[in-house]
Amino acid sequence: MTTAPAVRVGVIGTGFGARVVAPVYGATDGLDVVDVVTPRDDGAVTELCARRDIDLISVHSPPFLHRDHVRRAVEGGHAVLCDKPFGRSLAEAQDMYDVATAAGVVHLVNFEFRQHPARRELRTLVRDGEVGAVEHVHWSVLHPWWRFDAERPYGWSFDADLGGGWIRLSGSHLIDFLRWTLGDVVDATGAVRTTITERTDVDGRVQRCTAEDGYTAVLLTAAGPTATIEATATASALRPNRLTVVGSDAVLELTNENPREEDARIVRSTRDDTKELFAFAQGDTYTSQMRQWAEIIRDAVRVGHAPPDAPTFADGLAVSRVMDRLQQNALHAEERRGEERT
Repeated sequence: MTTAPAVRVGVIGTGFGARVVAPVYGATDGLDVVDVVTPRDDGAVTELCARRDIDLISVHSPPFLHRDHVRRAVEGGHAVLCDKPFGRSLAEAQDMYDVATAAGVVHLVNFEFRQHPARRELRTLVRDGEVGAVEHVHWSVLHPWWRFDAERPYGWSFDADLGGGWIRLSGSHLIDFLRWTLGDVVDATGAVRTTITERTDVDGRVQRCTAEDGYTAVLLTAAGPTATIEATATASALRPNRLTVVGSDAVLELTNENPREEDARIVRSTRDDTKELFAFAQGDTYTSQMRQWAEIIRDAVRVGHAPPDAPTFADGLAVSRVMDRLQQNALHAEERRGEERT
């Protein structure tokens, strides 16, 4: 039996990339982490992308560096994975998509939550007709991370020009799942808000936050169903995530009673009864789904193309289009309200 050669990976990113991604790659059979470099060291990034002993560049730099790092990876002839939110804007996402597709390299976006067991089960149930015709989806994600996390000083996450904001950091995952489950999103509107308007940076200076830390989104899919998302990173308490699918025959509800503990259950309700269809509780779900995702990445690089359900730059581009539309429409609505007040 011939063993396939290991896929050699270079990681750009000493935050999430070094803390989570590189260890998962290293623990996955058939993946070999060759080097991890900081995105702030331009020379190290250039050298990494030029190496011939690397098959995949995994980009986990801040979004304002995504386009440059993806370009260098592609120019080096490598397959490339880019973390979400896939650049700062639709224009940057389009550029990365064009560069990668023109070069014919394998390209993937880090929407790893597609591997979450409860989300995969919910998608299967919906697509198998468990609720009948889908009419509406509502998602409530109320987190306190940016209110109580003392280790979050001012940085790019709170700067709109640098690609920050809760829509791009968290909402990109939600929008991707809704697209993956319901089909293309053709319009988006809503409202954004910045609850905590100032933060102290690592040097003790007070900085103004220009990116949103909460939003309400209303999405319209090409197939007809609507979807709403209520999300915040500054809730005063941690509340369960709740994803509700309303159909012509039944309602499905996925809840994470404690998102930090990675527990989940799916309940189906009709006019006559309610029953649990799926449940699990295990504290290592995130690592487990990351390992499954790493195996998909490995196999895609080996065969030279992504499997049908793997998120590619096409998905990153589509999600970016929805996020830009949402933010632009929310801004225009706020401007109209301001004009009415004056």
